[in-house]
Amino acid sequence: MNNKPAKIFKLIPALDVLELTDVERIARAVGNNEMFYGFKAGFSLGLTYGLGKIVDTIRRYSDLPVIYDHQKAATDIPDTGKLFAQTLRRAGINEAILFPQAGPATLEAWIAALREEELKVIVGGLMTHKSYMQSEGGFLIDQAIETIYRTSVDRGVNAFVVPLTKPEAVEHIIQAVPFRPETEFYSPGYGRQGGDPSRFASIGRHYLIVGRALLEAADPAAWIADAATQLRSL
Repeated sequence: MNNKPAKIFKLIPALDVLELTDVERIARAVGNNEMFYGFKAGFSLGLTYGLGKIVDTIRRYSDLPVIYDHQKAATDIPDTGKLFAQTLRRAGINEAILFPQAGPATLEAWIAALREEELKVIVGGLMTHKSYMQSEGGFLIDQAIETIYRTSVDRGVNAFVVPLTKPEAVEHIIQAVPFRPETEFYSPGYGRQGGDPSRFASIGRHYLIVGRALLEAADPAAWIADAATQLRSL
């Protein structure tokens, strides 16, 4: 990334909960706050209530994008991408996160399916936890993870997941892959996992995904105000 854009920080609540009351509490606190980009919902809510109900609950308080993180999508055969995309569109989801560990044919098919349903595509390769890449004792070859990002860029994807907890690995990816200057990076690990966004100087548009720190805050509005102050100082 040679032409670095101006720094932009936004927050995304990770709604990894089981109760709709928690979704409503966070959506009410966030509303359309300018410090937030959107809301991320996962399998726990989707399997418990159906994604449509989650979207409806959020929409009572906010017009911000709703992102679905299947934890992990695009690990199936290419043909199921259309069914996945149609399901999300019918529920009112705006964006979807893919972790295409099933290979390039699945990646290409699922990207095409999401675009056909006018859903924004976000692709991840790295994850926040230890023992993920082969170099840290995991199953996935480091070069394969880099190839996921590179192939996605080649297919026109402009939004990616990179973990706040692995700044050195992320910097290697950013230097190795020809991301566009306007690329958006979505980063889990803000809050309880200790990720530090100030360590990502190469990232211009940075959306920080926060889970327990916000979800378990006694006063979500106060937590949001404190986080906004900290991020504006970076």
